[in-house]
Amino acid sequence: MEFLDNLVLPQSAEHIELLHYMLTLILFLFIPFISVVFGGTILSYLYKRKFNKEGKKEFLLFAKDTIKILPVNSSVGLILGVMTLLTVLLILVQLLHKSGFPTINDLALSFFLVSVGLLFVYIYRLTFALKLVFDSVKKENPVIESNDDFSSYYQNASKLSGSAVKFAIVLLFLGMWIFIGALTTVIYFDAWKPASFFATLFSARVLINFLIWICIAFSLTGVTLLFLFLFWKKDELKISEDYKNIVVSVSAKLSLYFSLPIPILLFFSISLLPDSHLSGTLFAYLLIAMILLFLSLNFLYLLYYKKQYNYAPYLFFAFLFSVLSLIVKDQITISNATKYHSVVLSTEYDKILAELRGEGKGEVINAAELYEVRCGACHKFEQKLVGPAHFDVLPKYEGKEAQLVAFIRNPVKVDPAYPPMPNPGLKPAEAEAVAKYLLEEYQRLKK
Repeated sequence: MEFLDNLVLPQSAEHIELLHYMLTLILFLFIPFISVVFGGTILSYLYKRKFNKEGKKEFLLFAKDTIKILPVNSSVGLILGVMTLLTVLLILVQLLHKSGFPTINDLALSFFLVSVGLLFVYIYRLTFALKLVFDSVKKENPVIESNDDFSSYYQNASKLSGSAVKFAIVLLFLGMWIFIGALTTVIYFDAWKPASFFATLFSARVLINFLIWICIAFSLTGVTLLFLFLFWKKDELKISEDYKNIVVSVSAKLSLYFSLPIPILLFFSISLLPDSHLSGTLFAYLLIAMILLFLSLNFLYLLYYKKQYNYAPYLFFAFLFSVLSLIVKDQITISNATKYHSVVLSTEYDKILAELRGEGKGEVINAAELYEVRCGACHKFEQKLVGPAHFDVLPKYEGKEAQLVAFIRNPVKVDPAYPPMPNPGLKPAEAEAVAKYLLEEYQRLKK
């Protein structure tokens, strides 16, 4: 969105790194919350319908408790659902400044859909509770059903409850699909540029990552319900043995069935990443996530099959930290993917800072001489020395002098066949002069 792009302030390399840390922390709040709200809303809707078909009161109670407990309240929804997503949008506006990526537009659409979806979740929560009150009044006083006002309120509450939950599920589904698609385009920054909005959503990369989130959402929903019913709110809820068995059975099976595909989906997701986006740290966090997922499955087995309910908190925190490890893994991938663009942004900041300080004004720079002194020992135009030949590298910088300046000022390792280039320590004006000299010489020599 252009108006947001115009609000961006130049950022130093340190500030950009801080933004990546902030993005990770914000996603620590947003992803778990929106996951359990989405999973809990669908679970509540399904068991409400199941009650309507079978008439088993435990199903209605489970539907009520699920939508009552998991979204917490509207204030929490505003903070953890709406404000966090808005913060993600603003951080990525900063990190992707001048990239021309459609990610920001997609995130803005996702923000709208998720925000409205959360509004419908709380409308459903309220009207569900209101309908139960009406049902209780009808049961105690059957005559009141003949009252026109009561009948009208009851029907309106029922219709609004049914419509709200459907809108909530559809909007959260679409909003999170677009959100995952936007983050995936950032993960593959400069390595994959989809042709259109729908090409993004239906690409293998996005669909795999979206399926990973769906599995996490339902697994985390089940794990959270076990934690709340068997540990955190055990005394407050005071559930019967029959109801407890239903809660444990539904939640444990939900967690188990949706946890098992996660490692396979992660394998496909990692296999699609380009080598330049991979790192040892990324694989370390992936390994931590897998170990914690394996531990949570063991705790789930002990809880469900051995009836050892005291493992509920261990299961919850093991799975939660597994999810947080995967979030860190994705943020490392984003950092690796955008590191070159970050260099461009930080170089722009350094240039503006140098101009404010008056550095380089009136200074005559001999670019050819500077190149020979600082660069000539490792680079030649037509042959490989310590670094690659310029003829192999400079074609990708034609018409992109600013990016070449950014690389000279803050080199990053690109080709594993060569050692990392040391920082030559050039001032902004010197780096610009050398970049201009390189591109002009390249054009002259290739003729």
